[in-house]
Amino acid sequence: MAKIKTLYTCSACGGQTSKWQGQCPHCREWNTLIETIAEKNRLGAASDLTAGQVLNLSEVEAQDAPRASTGLTEFDRVLGGGLVPGGVVLLGGDPGIGKSTLLLQALSSMSACQQVLYVSGEESAQQVALRARRLTLDVATVNLLAEIKLEVMHRVLAERHFDVVVIDSIQTIYTEALQSAPGSVAQVRECAARLTRFAKASGTSVILVGHVTKEGALAGPRVLEHMVDTVLYFEGDTHSAFRLIRAFKNRFGAVNELGVFAMTEKGLREVSNPSALFLSHHGGQVAGSCVMVTQEGSRPLLVEIQALVDEAHAPNPRRLSVGLEQNRLAMLLAVLHRHAGIPCFDQDIFINAVGGVKITEPGADLAVLLAIVSSLKNRALPEKMVVFGEIGLAGEVRPVQRGQERMKEAAKLGFTQAVVPKANQPKQAIEGLEVIAVERVDEAVNCLR
Repeated sequence: MAKIKTLYTCSACGGQTSKWQGQCPHCREWNTLIETIAEKNRLGAASDLTAGQVLNLSEVEAQDAPRASTGLTEFDRVLGGGLVPGGVVLLGGDPGIGKSTLLLQALSSMSACQQVLYVSGEESAQQVALRARRLTLDVATVNLLAEIKLEVMHRVLAERHFDVVVIDSIQTIYTEALQSAPGSVAQVRECAARLTRFAKASGTSVILVGHVTKEGALAGPRVLEHMVDTVLYFEGDTHSAFRLIRAFKNRFGAVNELGVFAMTEKGLREVSNPSALFLSHHGGQVAGSCVMVTQEGSRPLLVEIQALVDEAHAPNPRRLSVGLEQNRLAMLLAVLHRHAGIPCFDQDIFINAVGGVKITEPGADLAVLLAIVSSLKNRALPEKMVVFGEIGLAGEVRPVQRGQERMKEAAKLGFTQAVVPKANQPKQAIEGLEVIAVERVDEAVNCLR
């Protein structure tokens, strides 16, 4: 067998060299040369010259891709309805968060009507069997392959047809074509590219498990996320029982969808009413607590925002936010001082989103601001009040998307008052819900006076 030729490509400028060097000879950047396989030049081949065909886009018949349910409703929601034949899904998350447990449960459910294969690169066959026994799963028809060599996997996949293949994890797989160690940038990129080509050619759904760095991003080259069709992140505190799956990329469905699970002794259990997870149960009204309605994809969620404002005992007051953006908190405090006349420059301020949920949308601004004022004045908001709205630098309360759906969700859960932007005021009254529409920050603060 002829030896496969490798080159070293600069990740900064794209220049190539036959030997590794510490500095790129083209752009003079350091430590940017990555080992890659040299592609064969087949430009003169007759098949390449005749294969291209230009089509009119209006004449192309677009068909919805058939979906295969994973047996887990929350997982299907994030995927956009289920797995697509030939689709490649990348699932990332912290170690021990439950990625392998989730996929083993899904394969156990799908094995009743499909041919499935679980490729374990991190654990032995005995360890996987022990997990299945601990979860009391029916794995009689689940196929298992404990292997990390890509060429062996290709031979097995060529001999038998599988509908769904799980690779756990992509960082442990290596190919003999490269000399670098498993998990290196070159190995991860090459193995993922070959598995993606196999999925498209055979129509097999492939799920890749990916490790994450200490910053929370997927380990390996950034091109890994571009190659796959769907990118999912498995989030959650290891000290908490709740787990969240978010979709950050989906070529076959909507992004920013959210799936909620609870970790139990028997594996992951779906949570049908996730709003109940993010609401505290106080004995009475508590100052510094405000309930907001956030939008996660197509699902409105009620989340409690807690604020604690205390006199600072150091020259530099502390500003700490958990589950919310730190820089946005500083902006809201400046708006509160300038447009509502409430200074907080001598106060320590702590903000927390209950339940470990991470809120990135600006619709949480008004809830954060009212929670701060409530704690500062030691005056509780009405118990059955919900709030949402974006705050502008001029002190205006800006509308958010899907305001009608947020208010209906709040009314369904028994809330009787809603402080919303005036532009989100419903044209028709919502039964059981009193809507207070505000245009300015000072109008919203007056709810506490």
